[in-house]
Amino acid sequence: ALRKGSDLEKAFATAALVYNNHADPESKLSKAETKSLLQSQFGHFIQGQENKPKYQEIISSLDEESENKINFEDFMILLVSLTLMSDLLQEIKNVKTTK
Repeated sequence: ALRKGSDLEKAFATAALVYNNHADPESKLSKAETKSLLQSQFGHFIQGQENKPKYQEIISSLDEESENKINFEDFMILLVSLTLMSDLLQEIKNVKTTK
């Protein structure tokens, strides 16, 4: 469906597929599953972030009432938040592209 899509569209579609493959029949994830999914599938972005206050805040919120569920929109907000604070993002910004 996204053969002609942009790289950004394909990236978001991939994130949606990963989420949907782990979500329950109501299209939701428990906070515990969300934490596990973020750590396993987006580990390169969150690696080394453990000491940052915002990272700790996000992860601790997932530890609270871990059986509670979140929807796709909240998952994407978490994913974007973790990506924005990632050291890997700074490395990506420093890469010069040539076309």
